[in-house]
Amino acid sequence: MTLAEQLVEIAQRPKSEADLARAALHLLDWLGCIAAAQGSPAGQSALRFAGLSQLAEGVSPDARAEETAFVMGALGNVLEMDDLHRASLLHVGDVVCAATLAAALARGVSGPALLSALVSGYEVAIRIGSAAAAQGYAPWYNSATCGVFGAAMASAEIAGLAHPADALAQAGMGASGIWQCRLDPGTGKQLATAQAARSGLVAAQLVEAGFTGPNRILEGELGFFATYYPDADPHVVTAQPDADFAIHEVSFKPYPACRHTHAAIAAALDLAGPPPARVEVATYGAALTFCDNPAPETAHEARFSLQHCLAVALTRGAPGLADFEAAARADPVLADLRARITLCEDAGMTAAFPRQMGARLTLWSPDGAARSRSRATAPGDPEDPLSTAAINAKAHRNLCHGGASPEAATGLIEACHALPEARDLTPLRRALTRALTHGAADAPLC
Repeated sequence: MTLAEQLVEIAQRPKSEADLARAALHLLDWLGCIAAAQGSPAGQSALRFAGLSQLAEGVSPDARAEETAFVMGALGNVLEMDDLHRASLLHVGDVVCAATLAAALARGVSGPALLSALVSGYEVAIRIGSAAAAQGYAPWYNSATCGVFGAAMASAEIAGLAHPADALAQAGMGASGIWQCRLDPGTGKQLATAQAARSGLVAAQLVEAGFTGPNRILEGELGFFATYYPDADPHVVTAQPDADFAIHEVSFKPYPACRHTHAAIAAALDLAGPPPARVEVATYGAALTFCDNPAPETAHEARFSLQHCLAVALTRGAPGLADFEAAARADPVLADLRARITLCEDAGMTAAFPRQMGARLTLWSPDGAARSRSRATAPGDPEDPLSTAAINAKAHRNLCHGGASPEAATGLIEACHALPEARDLTPLRRALTRALTHGAADAPLC
């Protein structure tokens, strides 16, 4: 059997009630993220490209699944609130949720079928991503290059394909997304996840139309690992085939900032007190590469600034969306504290990355007294999970930020939690339409 065929067998194991409930939480969390981002410049650009006036049009019965997957795939990472699997360096939901929901709405499947496909898609993406990220970051954007396989797996399961491995083969031919999008301003990350969501869904459609192979897309001498990730460990793909589904290893983000800042933010909140005279952050090398920016000039840069995130946490508490906008960036109190924060690398934390993303924070008071706090994990990680109530509250805030009425936001949350028992997706589609049309009373009910 090829790696893809073995992976399909692992992903298509029976799912438990707990697996489906977990998938519903990830779908809900992602829906809040895309709703909050739909009015952003990136969100508006994606909608214009697809010829949509609002995101709700993408969930109408007349919408083309490929367009829906693309538009929704573009939005999940805009505000940096997307879920993350540490070992694979994957924001899985950005790609897999977009493709799975688009495919499920187009096919009219049941709630359990949607959630089962999500679990399978997460499994495939995470196992491939964990193999690819065995040595840490590569020049490729894993959420796209590895996420496309998860999107294909989920879409193939929704379509009831007899040979889903063929969809993984076609997905590999469409894998793309390089990390230059991290270094230059723009919406390259949004294109990468949008394209991966659409490519994964189209891969399944192609197989349904008769396309086949290349079956050794992962392990072949010119395959995915050999060409994209030569330092990968392909054995990870099929290791522990009977382990709990990997979706349970995925972290939820409580703060709208790069995950590399979260352990430091949590440590700062643990050390709440008078403003310090100076601050030192010790963390792993990748966090410094991504998030050393003492003077962010945009909201996006601020979300990737350890200095800004810590200044907010130490003076205002847990960061929210407004804490990254122009007024907050120009706040003289925050600017002064950013300048007094120094960063350094901790060799042990670097060695533990990416399976751990920790930080150690030391605060000095004006009289020279020091207080320190270390965090190997952050709130939202499997070791420090967010409660269902906290995930619901995050989704409610994000949906309302995107324009939904409180009632419409609550309705969508309830519809997501009802999916494990839903015979069809009509209640979900209606709740989505209401929430994504800003709670309009005359919104069509599909």
